[in-house]
Amino acid sequence: MHLDWTALGEVAAVSTGVTVAVVVVFALGVLGLARVEAAREGAAADTGSSGGGVLGITQAGLCFLACAAVVAYGIYLIVPQFH
Repeated sequence: MHLDWTALGEVAAVSTGVTVAVVVVFALGVLGLARVEAAREGAAADTGSSGGGVLGITQAGLCFLACAAVVAYGIYLIVPQFH
């Protein structure tokens, strides 16, 4: 039995890189939601922080949409009926 170690290494490197990237993007989405919560608390305390809620919800939405797109693409690659 012969293994193509180069191809195996490439697959491992790409999958590790994509995994790290998706985790980072998801964490940035959670950070966006934290900004929304901080803006709401700031508005309740009347500290005058403006724009943090809109920016945070936009950041969270784009990051979670990117994560969902990566997951959908992975499912597309795995399921042969989608090709």
